[in-house]
Amino acid sequence: MAVFSRTESLNGRKLPFERVALLLQGGGALGSYQAGVYEALHEGKIEPDWVAGISIGAINSAIIAGNAPAQRIEKLRAFWDQVSSAPDYGVADYWLALWQGDLARSWANRLTAARTMTAGAPGFFATRMPPPMLLPTGAEGATSFYDTAGLKATLERLVDFDRINAPGAMRFSVGAVNIRTGNFEYFDNSTHSIRAAHIMASGALPPGFPAVEIDGEFYWDGGVVSNTPLDWILSNLPLLDTLAFQVDLWSARGHVPRNLGQVAERLKEIQYSSRTRASTDHFRELQSARSLVQALLDKLPDDLKLSTEAAELCRLADPSVHNIVQLIYKSPPHELESKDYNFSRAAMESHWAQGYADAARTLAQPQVFERPHDSNGVQTFDFCGVR
Repeated sequence: MAVFSRTESLNGRKLPFERVALLLQGGGALGSYQAGVYEALHEGKIEPDWVAGISIGAINSAIIAGNAPAQRIEKLRAFWDQVSSAPDYGVADYWLALWQGDLARSWANRLTAARTMTAGAPGFFATRMPPPMLLPTGAEGATSFYDTAGLKATLERLVDFDRINAPGAMRFSVGAVNIRTGNFEYFDNSTHSIRAAHIMASGALPPGFPAVEIDGEFYWDGGVVSNTPLDWILSNLPLLDTLAFQVDLWSARGHVPRNLGQVAERLKEIQYSSRTRASTDHFRELQSARSLVQALLDKLPDDLKLSTEAAELCRLADPSVHNIVQLIYKSPPHELESKDYNFSRAAMESHWAQGYADAARTLAQPQVFERPHDSNGVQTFDFCGVR
């Protein structure tokens, strides 16, 4: 299914990788940043072999995996245009364009975000009436503020699930949390028949959205436990030479807050950030140990290579190499804590444009496409600045 592989080239250069992975974090309205990143990848003739996501990243992943490459940008645009098309957003965006300064724009963003809180987002979620507090325990709608029936219809319109589940299709994974067990689980088209419910489960963030039932179990948003599929990709055997684009919507690093709005924003960033650097540091150490095991095995005499102990060590050895390219959304000062539920058209366009620009800047760096030469076989890149 992949359009771009190690036998093809980008600007005349062959890529020494067996897999291209696209990893999409959760972050609500910020998800249009990921759509912009994908648009730049598509224009660079880089199509992933494996796409994995959490929450809004699961929705973007489904649209990418569930359409032919030539249709993906169009379908991503259709989704983001729809969810940012509330009637009074046009008026709000008009005034937002006129207001200057971070303080004024902060209040403008809060106003448009408040519109989302009270009325929802078209084709995504709608406010429950009566609200859950007025419903008896166990009643339908008693556990969430919004109804997500509109999302099911949107996914079924924009995503070809037969394509996702077809033999030889792009690898596809989304993460969710089993409410009963508390365990994090991945729904993967190598082991599951993917349908709209799996995508909705990955994005069922409580108490905003209701739990989703799949095969008798109920699930919440994967971001409750882990907001990135990076570990899933890096631990899935067999490991292959991989070029991974990790697209994060929350930054693990930030500044000490100076007002309540910044406190709320920073709390979300810490809670939902992927801790990508910690994960990649751990993976680098693990790969270094695996390469040392491989080097030791290569030095064994032939008779010892046939031993049971050597066979067990072979399972731990791994010569694969990995380039992990980090694209982390950089939030302007005026967005504050409402940025993940501000579905205004102006905010959506801004996020999309920044994702495209960050990815285009990153793809212009030749070292992204060069095979690692150090002993651990892992390189990480972030060309969009320290977040």
